Amino acid sequence: MRPKYPRVGSSVVSFLATIACLSIVLAVTYFLVIKSDDVVVEQTPKQIQVEPETALVLEEQRTERVSPKVTTKTIVEAPKVSPEEVVTAHLEAGEFGKAIETAETVSNLNQRTQLLKMVVQAQLKSGDFVAALGTINRIPLADERTKIMGERAQAMSLAGGAQLADFTQLIDLIQTQTSGLWADTGDGEGTIRQFDSGVRVDPHGLLHHINKTELDGRLAALGIKAREADLNKNVAQNSQLRLISLTRLEKEVQQLIEEGRSPVETMKMLAGLTKVEYIFVYPKDQEVVIAGPAEAWTYNDQGLAVGIESGRPVLQLDDLVTVLRTFSDQGEEIFGCSFDPRPDGLARVKEYVAKSNARGPLRAGAGVRNWTKQLKDKLGVQDITLYGVPDTSRVARVLIEADYRMKMIGIGKMDAGDNIPSYFDLLATHNSKDSQKLEALRWWLTMKYDSVLHNAQRTAYQVVGSSVLCQSENQIVTKDGERLQTGKAEELNREFAANFTKHYQELAQRDLVYADLQNIFDLAMVAALMRNEQLANRAGWNMNAFAVNGAYHPAEFEPAHTVETVVNHRVYNGKDVVVQVAGGVRVDTRSVVKNRDNLKVSEKVGTLSTQSKAPALPVGRWWWDLTN
Repeated sequence: MRPKYPRVGSSVVSFLATIACLSIVLAVTYFLVIKSDDVVVEQTPKQIQVEPETALVLEEQRTERVSPKVTTKTIVEAPKVSPEEVVTAHLEAGEFGKAIETAETVSNLNQRTQLLKMVVQAQLKSGDFVAALGTINRIPLADERTKIMGERAQAMSLAGGAQLADFTQLIDLIQTQTSGLWADTGDGEGTIRQFDSGVRVDPHGLLHHINKTELDGRLAALGIKAREADLNKNVAQNSQLRLISLTRLEKEVQQLIEEGRSPVETMKMLAGLTKVEYIFVYPKDQEVVIAGPAEAWTYNDQGLAVGIESGRPVLQLDDLVTVLRTFSDQGEEIFGCSFDPRPDGLARVKEYVAKSNARGPLRAGAGVRNWTKQLKDKLGVQDITLYGVPDTSRVARVLIEADYRMKMIGIGKMDAGDNIPSYFDLLATHNSKDSQKLEALRWWLTMKYDSVLHNAQRTAYQVVGSSVLCQSENQIVTKDGERLQTGKAEELNREFAANFTKHYQELAQRDLVYADLQNIFDLAMVAALMRNEQLANRAGWNMNAFAVNGAYHPAEFEPAHTVETVVNHRVYNGKDVVVQVAGGVRVDTRSVVKNRDNLKVSEKVGTLSTQSKAPALPVGRWWWDLTN
């Protein structure tokens, strides 16, 4: 018998089997679908990432191509860099000289002043006070120049001293205590610069005498005192014969200037040389050498460098360069100065004295004072004529001061000691009974050398008997005030000049301006010998820094154009004796070396030249001592 409902069970089983199969199919399908989706998802990001990376690389390459164009534009605009930036760059590099050159190309005075002040401040910061002073002198605006000079003085004070004497305070004192249209005080256009050692120049170029007591008092009040020079032990040693190679010295000076630095103190004072006795040329070694005694030096209370033992002024590089340029192709080969009275003043005085003598003796006291004042007013001033050297040079200053003092000695307004009496003192001893009128005397200084010795090869020279000669002449004053040369000197005039010459060395110890003048004569002899004997050419020396328009600039001083007329009077036998003096200084050393009678052969000089050749020297050394 068959069971009831026999298909029900099989149907359920079939149904379940069908569902199971479908589940399997769905599971497989699901798996396959999910796996396929994963592949797509994983591949899609790769495709997306590749395209952006390629695009970024291309954009960076475009940026690099644009960058050089920006640099090119900057180079094109370089000329627009301001002078301030150029000066700053030079100063940061320590190139002071180039910074000054840049500043001086600026035409605007205010801007140039500011640029030069930048240089000065940098030099002060480095401690180079001498170079700073040179730059200050280039500043065109006087008020700014005065301000920065004060900053320099303060910096020097904080540094514990100065490299050279500074008269800024003294100049300020003179400006405040004298009448005058000073540019620095805002009253006018006059200026004042250093012109020490007993004379000063006012805003109008008028030379005035400052007596020693007055000058010493002012210096003491300002605390300006003598000081020692800062020297190393080698140059500080005394030497009977120190040799200086001018060729090596110029090379070292040129290098310092190119580096924007100032020549050092030893260079400026020529290693302490106090006299020039020899000049040597060594053609094979391309050397020109000068030689003489030398010693350590100090600065006296007027700022002059003097030997510690001898007390004589040392020779100075500024003076040497000045006279070398005078005895060059572009120079006059002669230099000097003269004091020339104005004819109208002499005519007035001549008439005034004649009328005064006709009226009889002067009344004592107020009468004499009034007479003297009128005499001075009628005379006016004398003109100072300078030739052969710059009127701002130290050489010019020494010439003018020495000449002025000589005339003051001659008329009894300065004391030169018992051995050099004034013209009036001589007049009194001769008991002249002549009725005197205006005496026009002429006194002038020139060089005096006994001889110049040389060897047969003319490579060694010795200067013998170096001194100074005072010459004299009586002149006639016409009614129009013209001075007529006579070519003769009466007895008293000759006697004064002879005393001055004979006792010159004593006077040079008493008054250093005369020793200074003799030093300049010696350096002029060096320059004249070099010129006449062609020493520079024989040594193959083409001057650079020392040449005319060379890079070395000697210090400058205020030039003097006029001077109060040198005149004085005394009363003898009831008559007024008025003495007015003219004259000057004449340096014609080339006439000495051209005179064959002055040149004599001496083989001893040649032997010394051989012994004096330069030994092996340290790099940069330009001087040495002869060791026995």
